[in-house]
Parts: sequence; structure tokens; C-alpha cells
Amino acid sequence: MQSRDAIRLIKERLNIVDVVRRYVELKRNGPRWVAPCPFHQETKPSFSVNEEKGLFYCFGCQASGDLFDFYGRINGLDFRDTLEQLAAELGIEIERGGRPSGGEARQRQRQSERQAMLRMHELAAAHFAEALRAHDGEECRAYIEKRGLSEEIVERFGLGWAGRGWQSLADTLRRAGFGAAQAAQAGLLGTSSSGRAYDRFRGRLIFPIRSLSNQVIAFGGRIIGGEDEAKYINSADTPIYKKGEHLYGLAQARRAIAASGEAMLTEGYMDVLTLHQFGYTNAVGVLGTALTPDQVKRLSGFASRLLLLFDGDRAGRKAALRSCEMLLTRGLSCRVVLMPEGEDIDSLLRGPGKEAFEALQAHAQEGLRFCVDALRALAPRESVEWARDFLGHVEVPELVSPYASTLARHLQISEEELRRGAAVRLDARRGAAGASAVSASRARQNMRDVQIMIYAVRYPERLADLRELGADLALRSAAARRFWDIIEEWGAEETPYHLDERQKKFWFEQRGPGKAPLETADWELECLRRDLETYYERTKKSSISAALRENTGKSDFAADLEYLRALKETLENGHEQS
Repeated sequence: MQSRDAIRLIKERLNIVDVVRRYVELKRNGPRWVAPCPFHQETKPSFSVNEEKGLFYCFGCQASGDLFDFYGRINGLDFRDTLEQLAAELGIEIERGGRPSGGEARQRQRQSERQAMLRMHELAAAHFAEALRAHDGEECRAYIEKRGLSEEIVERFGLGWAGRGWQSLADTLRRAGFGAAQAAQAGLLGTSSSGRAYDRFRGRLIFPIRSLSNQVIAFGGRIIGGEDEAKYINSADTPIYKKGEHLYGLAQARRAIAASGEAMLTEGYMDVLTLHQFGYTNAVGVLGTALTPDQVKRLSGFASRLLLLFDGDRAGRKAALRSCEMLLTRGLSCRVVLMPEGEDIDSLLRGPGKEAFEALQAHAQEGLRFCVDALRALAPRESVEWARDFLGHVEVPELVSPYASTLARHLQISEEELRRGAAVRLDARRGAAGASAVSASRARQNMRDVQIMIYAVRYPERLADLRELGADLALRSAAARRFWDIIEEWGAEETPYHLDERQKKFWFEQRGPGKAPLETADWELECLRRDLETYYERTKKSSISAALRENTGKSDFAADLEYLRALKETLENGHEQS
């Protein structure tokens, strides 16, 4: 079945109220259902579900959408995974029809390889978990007990044991029909210089790494004895796993993060497990690398606030500074907790306890202030360079001013000079020295684009009427034209599933419960028609005037007279309409 048909069928079979009730206790309030919002911390029933329209909306955090948006958001899934999970739940098979082209054939081949890798990782996770329960897993069970991990945490995170044999996992995968070359490509086996395959993870406590759709995509492994080996090894990048894109524990923490709006970010597997065991179920960890832009983007889909937990040594402070910079420039709020000397999260919670940890949180530094304090250890010139570069990367224009004021005040430098330097950096990065100058005509055009797109979003079935008015030709911004193209290609039913977050927010803002009913299409179109006609006359007038100026001095009296007559007619029409 095609995706478009699957979407329609799922909407027919699933009631949004029934889907939301799986996660939220709804109460009837007139024609709507209400509850406290599951996407931010609150007690008032600002979350509303319109059963007739199949939409939800929160008047607090402005979360909105249909059942696909709700299911994907609360489970941390993208649209493709959301569609596949709901389709599987209803027994709907999604497939592409027709004879595949060369590109489609390659895509299917890659998809088949990905599915095989996911299946191998699922088998490997079961293999490691079974090995932990077996007699040979006794030494690992003793280590887990020594570290104080509860049985509930072991089960929830699917911890396992990679025995010391060289062929244990290889044999399991071979019995399931997967060859050594396949398993090596999936990162589960290594290959010796003689070409013989062997288990990559041996003699280690295993930490399965899951995607947001809860599929095992990689593993981390820790030695438990005194072996002279790397303490941790991690899966290499594969077609199903890029370590810079994922976070350990996010699959388990996503609901707690979405509910509280805040995530705890730390560096290690054991730290994440300990935090969850002590009730901090919104904790996640980076995976053997510094925090990356992709990880920030993934976190920002769930939380707007982060609590950074780092060691108090020089490396920890440096990592915290870099993390703060990445989060703040993207408009996220963050605070920093540095562990006391000689302590890490595990030792702190199991020693001094939660009370000491809560005290550290209560005195956590706000992210920008932490950056300022860290900059004081640098030379003045380095501090200024950092501040200029930081401001030049801020993605939310409204934050530049407060950031610049704070940095200038605490670093005791001129705010004007700091802003000027940041502007130069920003312009150089954008490749346009005059990017900050926006004319009044550009502002009017932007407003016109917004008005056109409001109507297109509210009444996508009337796109042909808009086209008759030339509205598609009047669009000037690339973003508005891309939005128009999506609506034109996919239609009202499927458009929301092909929008980015900004477009989707605009879509549901215009169609949600907080807007006027979709009952005044003709009147709204007439208002837009008058505005467009005024715009066309102004444009025509400008074009004729420009042509007259261009023709002046060419001794072509007949052409000049023709232009003047056209300009006179245009002006008279303008007076009649005003």
C-alpha cells in the first residue's frame, strides 16, 4: 500500500482520542477533551483534543498536530517511524508499487541491508542478555552487583555479557543465517589478518544502544576485570548507526524529558544508569565523543533546558564550555554542574547521596555565566575572539542583544565593539556583507508572502483559486515558495507529513483550535485579491517608470508617448480603486 493510502486508512481506523488516552488521562469538556499537557510541566488542563477535526493543541507550549504528530512526539519518532509503527499495529503493509527504477532498486537494496543489520543487532542483544543469565555470566553478575545496579535497571536497559570466547556471537548469527561478512559489515564481528571472523566484544559488560524507535543499533562494552585493554569499546559507525547522532539512554528517557522539558546530559554509560536508578529518568549520555550538533538537534526536539553534568577537572570544564556554546547559540537554556574533586556521578549518589546531588543542582551555574567565568582564564584577546565568534553563530536573532550585553558587562569590553565584530563574523559566514539591512519594501513583501501562505494553509483545496489571482507568482521568499510547492504536490491530507518543524508549527497554528473556523474562505480570498491587485498596480507603475527612464535620451518619441499613456492609465486605475 502506498504511504498516502496508509495515512488515510490509519486516520480512518484510529481515533486521536484513543491514541492520546494511552498516555494522558483525558476529560470531556464540551466538544473537546482536555488534560494537563504531556509535553511540558504543568497541572492545568491546557492540552486540548478536538475529536471531530482529529487535532490536538496545547495553549501553554503551543504543541499541535494530528494523531501522527502526537504519537511521534511523545515517542520521539520521526514521521517515517511513526507511520511504520502505527501501520504495523493495524496490520497495514506499506510498500512501493510499480517496477523500480535503478535508483529505487538501490534504495530497496540499502533498506534490505539495514533491516538485516537491525535483525542481527536484535539477535546479538538477546545473545548477550542470555549470556548474562547463564552460568558463564556469573562474574559479570558479580560485577553488576558490586556496582550496585538494580535488576530493574539491568532489564530496562537490556544489559548483557559478552563471554570470553572468540566465536560465541559469530556462531549465534551463523545459525540464524547471517554470514561472517554481513556481521562484520554490521560492526558485530572483527576480521583477523588471515581473514577469520571473531567476536569483537569479549569479556565485557554490554550496553545496548537503541534508536528512538527502540531498535538496537549499536553496543558499548566495558571490561570488568584487570585486563590490559581499553576500558570501553564502542560500535563503529555503520549504515544504521552514527555515534555523533545518537545519545545513550534517550530511548528510555524521552518521555520523562518531554514531560519535564529538561534533560540531564552526562558522559558515560554507568552515569546514565546510576542517574536513572536514583530517579533521574531524564538522563542521557554522549557516546564516546564530544557533544555534536546532531545530538543537540535531537535533544532540542524534546527539551528546551539542559543540565550539564561534567567532571570538575580541566577536561570536564573544557567539555562543558563547548557544550554550553553549542546549546546557547541554538536557543536552548542550560545550566552546569561540575562534580567535586575526586567524585563522579556514581560515587556522589552512592556516597554523599541524593541530598548532596540536589544541593549541587540548586547551585548550578547558568550556561552563559559559566562561559564568562571560563573565559576569565583565557587571555583578554582570546576572550574577545570567543565572544565575537559565539555571537556570530547565534541562530535566534532575539538572543543576540541579551547575550552581547551579558558578555560585554562581565568581560568589561565595549558592547558596541563586540556587536560590530560579531556582525562582521556573521556577514562573513553568510557570505553577504549587507545581510542585516532589510528594506521597508522587503518587509511589505514578507508580509504579503505570509498572507498568501495563511490562506494556502487554511484552504489548501483552494490553491487553484489562488493561482488564478497570481498568488504563486507574487511569492518572493524561497521559504514561502518551498512551502507552496509542498502543498501543491501533496495536498491537504498529506502535506503535514512533509513539513519541517517550522512549517508544521505554522500549519497547525493557522488550522488549530485557537484560530477562526474554516468557514470564511470566500471573504478571505476577496481581501487577499484586493491586496494583490494593489501590489500588481504598484509593480506595474514601477516597471513603466523604469522603462521610461531607460528609454529617455534615445530620441524615440513614439515609444516615450506609449509609456506615458500606460503610466497615465495605471495611475487613473489606481485612483478609481482607492
